[in-house]
Amino acid sequence: MIYDIKHVTTCHYEWPNASSRFAMRLMPLNTPHQKLLSSFLHIEPHADVLTQRTDFFGTRVDVATITQSHQDLKLTALARLSIDYPTAPVAGLTPQWEHVKHDIFTAQNLATDAPVHYLYPSPLTPLNAAITAYAAQSFSPQRPILEAGVDLMKRIHSDFKYAPLSTDVSTPIAHAFSAREGVCQDFAHIMIAGLRGLGLSAAYVSGYLRTIPPAGQKRLEGVDAMHAWISLWCGPAFGWIDLDPTNAIITENHHITVARGRDYTDVSPIDGIVIGLGKQTMKVAVDVIEVV
Repeated sequence: MIYDIKHVTTCHYEWPNASSRFAMRLMPLNTPHQKLLSSFLHIEPHADVLTQRTDFFGTRVDVATITQSHQDLKLTALARLSIDYPTAPVAGLTPQWEHVKHDIFTAQNLATDAPVHYLYPSPLTPLNAAITAYAAQSFSPQRPILEAGVDLMKRIHSDFKYAPLSTDVSTPIAHAFSAREGVCQDFAHIMIAGLRGLGLSAAYVSGYLRTIPPAGQKRLEGVDAMHAWISLWCGPAFGWIDLDPTNAIITENHHITVARGRDYTDVSPIDGIVIGLGKQTMKVAVDVIEVV
């Protein structure tokens, strides 16, 4: 399957800024299951300096510096990629979760995808006794790890209300967990914290999700979105398997990976520094269009 992606972010500032410098994580990753075929990044006003690097977790980071005064900023990221997720393994045939927990410490691997990097608490996914206890209900003794992970994913989908604007990036997971509502970012953080509380490795994944309009209705432009889900390490034989608690599904060809990290702080689509006064408003529009 081949997709064309268009991601447009527009910012308006109350007063003109003297300068700005920001990092962008907007381009899909090259992974065993997806390949970036082409990419283009356009910035208005023109960036004086534009560099590209790869962070520790393998994410492409484009860094722009604008030194001219500006009151509006527009970032347009275009990409084409091919994607072909493998069929998920039979959950009941994956190893017992206690064995996987042990294997994390026997793996002699410190590469980007090493499970040990995603085992410990991180700024937005601290250990929480209530969340750990909630996750433990899915992880009965000797249960296959993917079976237990899917069960936890489905429980979060069932027990939590998807409520846009109910939280933001600074909302503690304890608040979202107690309120039993939030958005995809909150559900991913809660699931990750619960898994790590049990001694398992889980990564935060940011990307694009292709949405399909109801039968008979025209597809609207700009309604696809940045999305978040989790990746669970299921042992050396099965590796990382991605789970989407917002939609209660194992990821498939509609999920396009952009960044991986310990939590949202590692994968923020745009962050940086603006030198200026006043408030700002931001709008994001995403299109994910199937080509083939």
